[in-house]
Amino acid sequence: MFLYADHALLDGGFAPRVRIAISDGNIAGVTEDAAPQPGDEHVPGLLLPGMPDLHSHAFQRAFAGLSEFDGGGGDFWSWRDCMYRTAARITPETCAAITAWLGKELLKGGYTSLAEFHYLHHRPDGTHYEPSTTMARAIAGGAGQAGIALTLLVGIYEAGGFDGAPLIGGQNRFCNKAADGVAMAGALRADGFSTGLALHSLRAVPPASLRQAVAAFAGAGPIHVHVAEQRAEVEASIAALGAPPVAWLLDNADIDASWCLVHATHATDPEIAAAARTGAVIGLCPTTEADLGDGIFDLPSLLAASGHFGIGSDSNVALDAFAELRLLEYSQRLRREKRNISAAGDGHTGRALWQAACRGGARACGRAAGRIAAGLCADLVVIEPTPESEGRSPDFSLDAAIFADPRSAARHVMAGGVWLVRDGVHRNEVAIDAAYRRALRTIST
Repeated sequence: MFLYADHALLDGGFAPRVRIAISDGNIAGVTEDAAPQPGDEHVPGLLLPGMPDLHSHAFQRAFAGLSEFDGGGGDFWSWRDCMYRTAARITPETCAAITAWLGKELLKGGYTSLAEFHYLHHRPDGTHYEPSTTMARAIAGGAGQAGIALTLLVGIYEAGGFDGAPLIGGQNRFCNKAADGVAMAGALRADGFSTGLALHSLRAVPPASLRQAVAAFAGAGPIHVHVAEQRAEVEASIAALGAPPVAWLLDNADIDASWCLVHATHATDPEIAAAARTGAVIGLCPTTEADLGDGIFDLPSLLAASGHFGIGSDSNVALDAFAELRLLEYSQRLRREKRNISAAGDGHTGRALWQAACRGGARACGRAAGRIAAGLCADLVVIEPTPESEGRSPDFSLDAAIFADPRSAARHVMAGGVWLVRDGVHRNEVAIDAAYRRALRTIST
């Protein structure tokens, strides 16, 4: 297959007249300033690398919008109670349907791959499915129906707090010891799945278990951890471990470029600079962080330290990569009382955000993607100029897609060399929607 793009976003910026060869789901070659050849598929508009979603809990979509009341939405911890109630009703069958619908919508929103931070392992009472990877395989099946590339991050979750309290109630089905999590990831990887490790948090994974898991898993894939999301978590970490969670991790774990520190909302400037030096990716989920009242991560400090970041849909109340980047930038403007925080030098804010998030997200997903270049996955998104940006340079069109387009800007989306979304419609939309509605009716009864 050959694509011929009027403009494509390459490493150095937008290039005109780009011819792209695609073979076996990968980009085989990229030729700039090329002439179209007979049989080439013309790509109108602007061609972008697809956005990786580096952090998702698929099942949480099932209660999107249902925690906005005084009894369930006062703070993060009351929201968590609502989440537990929903988690207790999820089965492998409903989880597969939810994931398929989620994958479809993420693709329509410009995401082309998904890192699922998976800790909903077992039955509601904590007893294991047979095999223990049943729920993970259901997630993979749902992602496969949608066609979105998946990295299964197998969760470890041992304790109910920094004091080592036992898991109770809704936490029981999350329970996974370090050795069990590593073994599950290995079994899935042996069956051809892309895997990583999900250390739930320092409050849920005691230091000895964390060290055991990391040592056993080292080099096998990405390692993700929720960290410094809430001020209460930071305070509890200082009381229990003698240091805030980011500082403790940097001092006690061999953090490197395979790690993704999810949220890091309350990391200090020295912690951010130190994390940047390790090559770790900071996983930012602006919509969920705003929804839960977490706070605002200090992105300018990370950029000043030449650090890496990506974006995630997390609780999946919002599923559009363009909107996620918009909120990321706008929250920084509100915090700093300045504009164009993420722009590099005299460049455009949209391009700086899109390229940085693509590259960081691909690293966090352990996927050879995030750029339009030979040897990488053919994960591509096509956008069209808005009426206001039409006739201007392509950078204005990407700026407008993020900051001024009232719709999802993605018109056509390819993942792994296959067009899955055309004119904003997913190729399996009707069947996936019907299954999702049946699943929600099952969960609510």
